[in-house]
Amino acid sequence: MRFATSFSVDAEPAEVYAHLRDPSNYVGLAPLVVAVRDIREVGDDIGYVAVERFRLGPFHWDNPIRVTMTGVPDREITSRVVSPGGVRLTAVLRLAPAEGGSEVTEDVEVLAPWPLRRFVVAKAREAAAGRATELARRFA
Repeated sequence: MRFATSFSVDAEPAEVYAHLRDPSNYVGLAPLVVAVRDIREVGDDIGYVAVERFRLGPFHWDNPIRVTMTGVPDREITSRVVSPGGVRLTAVLRLAPAEGGSEVTEDVEVLAPWPLRRFVVAKAREAAAGRATELARRFA
């Protein structure tokens, strides 16, 4: 399943890129991400574990996902996610100069086993929408 979102940010692409290249900035940027740990650089790539927290009433479940980030400075960041249950996600954020800041386009591809697919795609769409809102807020 693939989908895309586009939004504007009141900051130049270099500033947005620098923000997105720091894994610690993803806490709260993606609505489910509550922690980032095990950050390591391997060449130009950055690997880390993001902890997603799913809530159901008073209960919660923490889902550790492995993320590998690559980038083209000031233009593009690709995040490849490996999650338990056979879930894989690739998100490509493209940054382009725009009047007053940047235009951000995020293309997301989700692969998941059929019993999880509907849930995973819904959560990925929520995450992309939340990321757009929060990133715009951070640079407002």
